Amino acid sequence: MYKLGVLTLALLAQQGSAAANAPTNSIANQLQLSDYKRALTIGNHYADLTINVPDGPFWLADGESFVYRRTTKGKHQFILVNVATGRKQPAFDQTRLAAALNRASHKDYKADNLPFARFKLAEDAGRIAFNIENTRWSCDLVSDACTSKTMPPEVDQERYGPTPPAANDRKKTSVSPDGKWLAYSKNYNLFLRSKDGSQDIPLTWDGSETNYYALSTLRWSPDSRHLAGYRIRPGHKREVHYVESSPRDQLQPRHWTMTYPKPGDALALPQPVLFDIISQREIAVDNASFPNPYDFSPIQWWKDGRGFTFEYNQRGHQLYRLLEVDATTGQVRSLIDEVSHTFIDYEPLVDEPHTGKTFRYDVEDGKEIIWASERDGYEHLYLFNGRTGELKNQITRGDWVVRAVYYVDPVKRQIWFGASGMNPAEDPYFVHAYRIDFDGRGLTALTPELANHHIEFSPDGRYYVDLWSRIDVPSRLTLYRASDSAELMQVEGAEISELIAAGWQPPLSFHAKGRDGETDIWGIIHLPINFDPNKRYPVVENIYAGPTGSSVPKSFSALVEPLTQLGFIVVQIDGMGTNNRSRAFHDVAWKNLKDAGFPDRILWHKAASAKYSWYDISNVGIFGTSAGGQNAVSALLFHSDFYKVAVANSGCYDNRMDKIWWNEQWMGWPVGIEYSQSSAVDNAHRLQGKLMLIVGETDRNVDPSSTFQLADRLITAGKYFDMLVVPGADHGTPGRYSRLKLLDFFVRNVLGQIPPNWNATSVELPKSNSGP
Repeated sequence: MYKLGVLTLALLAQQGSAAANAPTNSIANQLQLSDYKRALTIGNHYADLTINVPDGPFWLADGESFVYRRTTKGKHQFILVNVATGRKQPAFDQTRLAAALNRASHKDYKADNLPFARFKLAEDAGRIAFNIENTRWSCDLVSDACTSKTMPPEVDQERYGPTPPAANDRKKTSVSPDGKWLAYSKNYNLFLRSKDGSQDIPLTWDGSETNYYALSTLRWSPDSRHLAGYRIRPGHKREVHYVESSPRDQLQPRHWTMTYPKPGDALALPQPVLFDIISQREIAVDNASFPNPYDFSPIQWWKDGRGFTFEYNQRGHQLYRLLEVDATTGQVRSLIDEVSHTFIDYEPLVDEPHTGKTFRYDVEDGKEIIWASERDGYEHLYLFNGRTGELKNQITRGDWVVRAVYYVDPVKRQIWFGASGMNPAEDPYFVHAYRIDFDGRGLTALTPELANHHIEFSPDGRYYVDLWSRIDVPSRLTLYRASDSAELMQVEGAEISELIAAGWQPPLSFHAKGRDGETDIWGIIHLPINFDPNKRYPVVENIYAGPTGSSVPKSFSALVEPLTQLGFIVVQIDGMGTNNRSRAFHDVAWKNLKDAGFPDRILWHKAASAKYSWYDISNVGIFGTSAGGQNAVSALLFHSDFYKVAVANSGCYDNRMDKIWWNEQWMGWPVGIEYSQSSAVDNAHRLQGKLMLIVGETDRNVDPSSTFQLADRLITAGKYFDMLVVPGADHGTPGRYSRLKLLDFFVRNVLGQIPPNWNATSVELPKSNSGP
């Protein structure tokens, strides 16, 4: 009786506390089961009300046709467009493919909801290839036979450099362009075998398990006179161990491991090697210009065989160098050096929405080189003399950012590219397409619509397709001729009249000054259902402040934040430290991931509250996944005077525990005290407010031990928190259950209401497409 009485009092106290936290003058109606149903299914319902919404197009290899996927009332159809005739037709028979795929996979895929968005089609259109999760599928469209190949998980295996088996398969060879020689490896060394098999010549003798010649890295010179590759000394093989407690195919738990390098680990050491095939000797390559590699790019020979190039990313990501090796002498020289006192974003700048910053294009076999750089404070393109390495001219310039390079025409000496921030009167993240000459003249705007544009050029550069929209303007897909930017065809346009009639409303775009009092910080506001400007609504922020990119949506989507269906305002903001603005804007994240742009975000919230009477910031919530999970916890550790309630999903709470490439990129190397300063684990004692941690048992992206270590430190510090561990779940813990727990947490701790007793209710909530 005593224990029961204490429990009853505790529950009553909890309810009273929750009610006390409810924002004043807010919606007061008790939530019903129907509200939760709507919150969990509204996204699918709204998607079923849209017609002909096009996805990003992709060109087939012939350059004469492209494909896009369009969605009508929740059903997907792949459409093939012939640019010469303008004819639109189904790209393939989806019903037949679904049946063939189901036979091979033993799954139940639907013809109008095939689980991929892009594919490759053979030149004769007889075979299609696509990826489903970690499996590569290839299906014959004539015989309806499908085969599959499991792809390894996307982890940094190359940072470790796993040693190949000593006895290599002799069928695995690298064939010279003239067909006379086959290079292969045996006992960690390289051998040459003549095409007729009469000669078998060792090129090296000193290979070993701890310093081997990597066959997969070999590249022949075009004249077959030289062979280059990398010799690799393996690094530390750090492994993450998993216990899958509840496998679906057996009773007992399953244990498995994954190679997973972390910050500070000893990396594989690759070194370039060069061989003269005629004399069958190795030519020494001096490694003084690349002493401490994080990685090298694949070797690339000049077409005339005079030498080869590779790009060197020095560990610490503060020096990125284009190097050339002379084929005759092995002499190394640096053609272009990129230096930063913070970090160099070394991921390639290929096409929007990728957010890397490196780009290289060789003109006339390296006579000139087009190179991307942030050296003037913004991402721009430069033209270098490829023979001397001297800068000829800056191609693009201004207080705006090159976001993509679509196509380079070396004959016309023109570049088609995407950029954002050039138009002061609009959202600085909107991408527009432009054309410019190599000498920096002739800048021409190609996309006048006030919107966010996604451009795809045909392989031969003759055509391009523009997919454009805004959060409040549905998607349009248009085909253009590149030579004169003439519009050839209005390919597709989304129809959303039923969506609007059902009550959907787009988010509001809002911007306010950041911490410096000058820079505009941009975000969006998702309004609650049945919005009434005369009421006040609690605010919850959906955060992802990873420096890799910017996260606030700029294009049309019918998706809805589920919390808005329960009476919340949900906002998304790109604060300082995120990508796609100036270099100074991005550098805020350097060795300081705990910052997460919070000084800008809080000012943004306060500005919104000052402008809108319905915007209540008295009890602000926040949630995020992955880097956003780390951000959400940091809000309660370092800014508890503003943020009061947080849900953190699949976060890395100490950057020393996470994958090497992401964390050394932003937190630096060697591992310093900054890692501890940004660590939620080391700062767990600072926790204020209400926190729930969510983690998947088999998270392959972020080591799940990071969440458990934070939980351990919170317990040690006497801090109270909630925690959900989802058996068998991967990164992000997808599924209805974890989403429902998030909704309940904010309803209880922000709205101040007691959620339904889900175990007692007889009403079954519907499942969604993303899991149980």
